[in-house]
This record gives sequence, structure tokens and C-alpha cells, in this order.
Amino acid sequence: MAKIVIFTGAGISAESGINTFRDSDGLWEQHRIEDVCTKGCLETNREATVSFYDARRLDLETKKPNKAHYEVAKLKEKYPDKIAIITQNIDNLFEKAGCDDVIHVHGFLTQIKCQSCEYIEDIGCTKQDDAWENCPMCKSGLRPNVVFFGERAPYYEDMFKEIDDCEYLVVIGTSGAVLCVDLMIGKEMKHTVLNNLEPSSSLNHKKFKKVLFKPATQAIDEIVQDIEKFLKDQQ
Repeated sequence: MAKIVIFTGAGISAESGINTFRDSDGLWEQHRIEDVCTKGCLETNREATVSFYDARRLDLETKKPNKAHYEVAKLKEKYPDKIAIITQNIDNLFEKAGCDDVIHVHGFLTQIKCQSCEYIEDIGCTKQDDAWENCPMCKSGLRPNVVFFGERAPYYEDMFKEIDDCEYLVVIGTSGAVLCVDLMIGKEMKHTVLNNLEPSSSLNHKKFKKVLFKPATQAIDEIVQDIEKFLKDQQ
């Protein structure tokens, strides 16, 4: 397991023009969570749900990674066995930055999956209906590969395995409203860093040894420098 975990939320992608869900002008201001992102919404509101994620997927085509994505990707490439990248984001900006080894704990927007079997297909930035009408393996219906509220998040197990062995936790761009990241801080973590644009009532900032209230693109150089020093001191 990696010694360093970089955990990211919507804030790291906001500077690339990806709409966030929880900001005052975020996506939930135009859509109710229970209509398009709650367990059962595909049964009660399928057309609107599929259309919502189709629009988000099409929007990704023109979005580009920012400096924070690129710097994290370069770190991962340089220290592949010592750094784990975990994100709550369903966008593909880390992948566009050249980082394929990413744990997407809430799903991956460019993928669709079968509602019955384990079939998953990456359809890129296209509409779901432009791919297949039904699963090619079992003929069941397809859905966005996104974890809805109330559903089991299958990659949480992978996330907690990495967190359990983590010595250096970096949290970038999350309010803590969905995952209480400050509660992930363990006794073995020698270094903990929080980078958010501003304080959040859902996070206990005092638990972090370093707090940077600034955009991720402005904080990333200091974060990378600190990580490099930590790894050098470990040699």
C-alpha cells in the first residue's frame, strides 16, 4: 500500500470549469438529488436521470486538466508505488492529465454499466443511448457507472485499505459533506494537509497539520514540494 494518499474532491476540478454539486450555483441548484442521484431514480425517473448524466458526460469533452491535475499525475508517475490517488470526482481529468491509476470512489462518468451483471464499458464523452440499448452480455438495461445516494460504493474498501497504511494524507478540494475526511486521520499519519478554497463547517480543520485556503492550482507547488521532501527524507 502507498505511504502517501492524495484525496481529491470537486474543488480540484472546479478550476477546469467542471460544475460542482454543492456550491451555491452548483448542479443541485437546478436538479433535485432524489430525482437524478438517489437509489431507485432509474426506476422512477429514468429518462431525466440518463439525460442528466449524458449532459455531464458531453460537457467533459471540452474540459481540460488544470495545473493541480498535472502536478499530481507527475508525482504519481515518479513515485507509482508510494502514492495513491483517490477521488470523489466522477470526471476524467486525472486520466486526461496522464494518470490512469486512480480510485474513483463514486464512479466514473465516461463509463456505463449493466444493471444486472458486472459488464462495464467506457463510452467516452457520448450519450448513453448512442452506445447500446441493452447489455451485450445479458441483455439487461444499462446505467451510468455512478454511485447514487443510498447505493453501496464498491470502491470504499479500496479507499480504506490505502488510508489504513497511509503516513501522509493530502486532501484537496472537498467540503467533507459526503465523506468525513478529517475522521480518516489516523495515529500513524505523520503529515496531514488540507487544501480548500475556504473553511467548511463539515471539516475540523484543526485536525490537519497544514491548512492551505487557496485554489488548488495555487497550492499545488507547495504540496508537491512537501511531498518530495518527505520522500527524500525516507531514503
